Amino acid sequence: MFARKIRVEYEENGHKIPCPLKWLDSFSMRNFTNATVFDDTLPVSDGRMEIGSGVPIDQLQEAMEDWFRRKGYLPKDSKLLLCDG
Repeated sequence: MFARKIRVEYEENGHKIPCPLKWLDSFSMRNFTNATVFDDTLPVSDGRMEIGSGVPIDQLQEAMEDWFRRKGYLPKDSKLLLCDG
């Protein structure tokens, strides 16, 4: 549907784990009314999203990591990873 397919994972204890679809849905639904730059994001499965060509991946990573931490999804010592995939 969108031009870019990305993997969304978090690192915990040295292992990369796909972010659950629930987390990705939560982020995408919140952004329907807030940051319009992220409107072109579509969660498709655990650890997978499709995004539009205008979505800045570095800003997306920062915003998602912040949202996941505030929701209590992402452990404090974990890091969010976004990459082409």
